[in-house]
Amino acid sequence: MTLQPFHLYIERREPDKNMARFYALSIEPNLFGGTSLVRSWGRIGSRGQQKIHVFDSELKAFDLLLTLLRRKHLRGYLLLR
Repeated sequence: MTLQPFHLYIERREPDKNMARFYALSIEPNLFGGTSLVRSWGRIGSRGQQKIHVFDSELKAFDLLLTLLRRKHLRGYLLLR
């Protein structure tokens, strides 16, 4: 069971390539007592796409979140403050 929802939003902007993308990750409780990792991505200003991963524990969801965050960081995504 998720103790507290967690949300993260990162962006990648490269004006010379006309690139402006977002990637959002959130860990949320689901209706079945488990935890869900919700991934949203797309061009900034659009609705984008979404994928939901369901886990038995919050720790497994957080592990996937960290893995995805590392991959996106290597591709140039930055955390906005």
